[in-house]
Amino acid sequence: MAPHDRLTTAFPRTLPAERSAPLLEVENLDVFYGANRVVTDVGFALGRGKSLALIGESGSGKSTIARTVLRLLPGSARASGRVSFDGQEILDLPERRFRPLRGRAIGFVPQDPGNALNPVRTIGAQALEAAALADARDPRTARGLILETFAQVGLDNPQRVIDSYPHQLSGGMLQRVLIGLAVLPRPLLLVADEPTSALDVTIQKRILDLLSRLQHDLDISLLLITHDLAIAAERADSIVVLKDGAVQEAGSTAAVFASPTSLYAKKLHADVPALNPHRYAALRDPGVRRLAEAGQAPKITVSNVTKTFEVDGKELTAVNDVSFSVASGTTHALVGESGSGKTTTIRLLLGLEQPERGTITVAGETITGRTRRSMQAAWRHLQLVYQNPFTSLDPSWTVERLVREPLDRFGIGTKAERADWVRAALVDVGLGAHLVGRRPQALSGGQRQRVAIARALVLRPDVIVLDEPTSALDVSVQADIVAVLLELQAKLGLTYVFVSHDLALVRQLAHTVSVMRHGRIVEHGTVAEIFENPREPYTVALLQSIPSGAAAPIRTRQPRPAVPVAALGQEQIA
Repeated sequence: MAPHDRLTTAFPRTLPAERSAPLLEVENLDVFYGANRVVTDVGFALGRGKSLALIGESGSGKSTIARTVLRLLPGSARASGRVSFDGQEILDLPERRFRPLRGRAIGFVPQDPGNALNPVRTIGAQALEAAALADARDPRTARGLILETFAQVGLDNPQRVIDSYPHQLSGGMLQRVLIGLAVLPRPLLLVADEPTSALDVTIQKRILDLLSRLQHDLDISLLLITHDLAIAAERADSIVVLKDGAVQEAGSTAAVFASPTSLYAKKLHADVPALNPHRYAALRDPGVRRLAEAGQAPKITVSNVTKTFEVDGKELTAVNDVSFSVASGTTHALVGESGSGKTTTIRLLLGLEQPERGTITVAGETITGRTRRSMQAAWRHLQLVYQNPFTSLDPSWTVERLVREPLDRFGIGTKAERADWVRAALVDVGLGAHLVGRRPQALSGGQRQRVAIARALVLRPDVIVLDEPTSALDVSVQADIVAVLLELQAKLGLTYVFVSHDLALVRQLAHTVSVMRHGRIVEHGTVAEIFENPREPYTVALLQSIPSGAAAPIRTRQPRPAVPVAALGQEQIA
């Protein structure tokens, strides 16, 4: 038997008469963590070969519902109600009877491949476990099955992937590995929990295209968990909107997306950058006017900067002859895929790295060629907001100490003055003084990022570098942070350098854009110029990857028994 034949015969073929019955039914589901009810009376049905998206912000119960379906709730949790899979009640099924379903009949694609894969075992060693679920226990047959499946999910060199450890592969490659492992046993249901939240926009599109292609060509049902309504609208047949563990709205994607009826669904729609590109036009207007002012010296000038590193004995040019300028009181965005040179560029701008060639000036001061000690004065006026508020704040410090620390470091003001400035900075970012005694673990993700912004703001800098400041946040929280940043810019005349792979967010926030690829700037201009009339094919590809909410085109589904996985050629999913 050929390896791919196992993929088509691992489970009984679905009879046409059975297709009218839902594959997954959830009724009156309640889930408790201890005494706290986190899911309340949730119900939905997912048809065979169909897709359903659970959407909502963090804490809405999406992942808890998925873990309930997978029977992966922690021991302290208890669930009641009814969950039926393929006609069988599974909520009260003994673990020994449910275990054969998990992985074989119900596949799972987790959110973070970095945590889902064992870092000290090769991909091949971990893939053998998935092959065993497809009844490929002979090592030679299993290896052939793994190689074929990895090729089918778009991994160019499957043998190299098998021999690699997780840290040797990119995020997009790791996510394809997880999808390959999940579909290898040919499950009936695939649960994908935020499978693209940490990926570049182009990689995100490829992964979502791949999931959609596999779902339709293999007749797999897809339960997609996401906080992005635009992604859900593109990829799902039906949508369930959740808030605080309860269903706010449910129905066909077309109906919910076009005419949401609940206030929460309407808010989610309004908070998606791709669906509301001009939402913050009024807040951006002061920057637009400053950009149009003639004769104004740029706040930031980057001229012909080049930076190289030595990697494995070879010279790698991370930034290659990069030049751009930023007008005072405006936002300049650096966009591009991972490895494009964005992070190295901002490290050069912050004086954390020195270029081999070129110069950088901020507010008339030259940054390049200075020692770390001589950079101290410059850093008072040049601050950074990190990507992840969950790791950038010391968990043992209070909010007051976190925000005050830059003042302490520079020896600015008296003790009483510092306390006043801390409270003023917190007010500026929309946080009350009652939070000063709390530690980061007692704050939400949005509150933590506001603290990080207040910490950067307390020194009253001229320039703030924003390194993917909302990528770890839900779209609703992200919208609040964007509004705060633009309000502060309008009020204080701040200059931002905004690093992001989210072009929809860039369109809302920035005034000018530099598109980077392989260390070079391939296109530069105003937001209107770049988004409305891009010249470079690479820029066009980035823009086309933005989720629009329009249903993704999918080929006509073939009956499950007639389509082997081998029908998915690499050219179909590249």
